Amino acid sequence: MINVNEYFDGKVKSLAFENAKGKATAGVMLAGEYEFGTSTVEHMLVTAGTLHVQMPGETTWTTYKLHDTFDIASGIRFKVKTDESSSYICYYE
Repeated sequence: MINVNEYFDGKVKSLAFENAKGKATAGVMLAGEYEFGTSTVEHMLVTAGTLHVQMPGETTWTTYKLHDTFDIASGIRFKVKTDESSSYICYYE
């Protein structure tokens, strides 16, 4: 089954699914700045555009481009901003 998730007044949407790697979402976000929370470890893969990420306690933003990956710890809030419509795949542990 595919579940549709929508956040931030429809500016971020994702499709949740399961495959051999486990639970995942394929998402798209419009240009903007967003704050997300995690309940599990997440492994992100940028599939289009550029994501700028700021983890808790950091003052700088790290930039991730097409095919870049990054990991996010469980139980935190982090910020993401993008200057253009961008997409990602997120795998959950």
